[in-house]
Amino acid sequence: MGPVTSGRADANRRRILDVALTELLHDPDASMDQIARAAGVVRRTVYGHFPSREALIGALVDNATAAVVEAHATGRAGISDPAEALARATLAVWEIADRYRLLVALAQRSVTMAGIKQRLTPVRETCTALIQHGLDERVFTSPLTAEALAYVHEQALFGLMEAVNEGALPAAEGGAAAANTLLMTAGVPASRAAAVVGAALGHGGGE
Repeated sequence: MGPVTSGRADANRRRILDVALTELLHDPDASMDQIARAAGVVRRTVYGHFPSREALIGALVDNATAAVVEAHATGRAGISDPAEALARATLAVWEIADRYRLLVALAQRSVTMAGIKQRLTPVRETCTALIQHGLDERVFTSPLTAEALAYVHEQALFGLMEAVNEGALPAAEGGAAAANTLLMTAGVPASRAAAVVGAALGHGGGE
């Protein structure tokens, strides 16, 4: 396959994924035929890139988790205070996760939460190190180990995404709610958490 053909195939694959995300978020039961029509390609082209609907959703989850990893790193970059780093990383991740939050519910049908958790291992490991730093500096306080608290934070984010999906939490409040929840779960007093999150939102972080 020459570079031109390969480039066209890559462009087709990216377009199919972009269109598939839009179609599946609009209609979780969208078929491969619907996705192909929306992407302006024949069904054979879609199946040429993704042998099954599950493979297509798996690729979307891969994209989402890669974006979360990048956002988490960017959000905390250059910040030494563990509370501020956690707040900014959470706000950055939520901004990405909010785009994909309906995908999580959809992915549970095919990729399984175990697969999603496995893809998030790099973020969980980084979170564990960040939490341990906060515990060592006495910025965070918890009866849990850093590793256990990282799992609690991960589940809290999934729970808040589900709360938005179910209408229990306004989407516009999700980022701040997530950052405050994770800080307070790490033992940061509510007033300090609110101040840190407020500062993060006021300096360009946020939803």
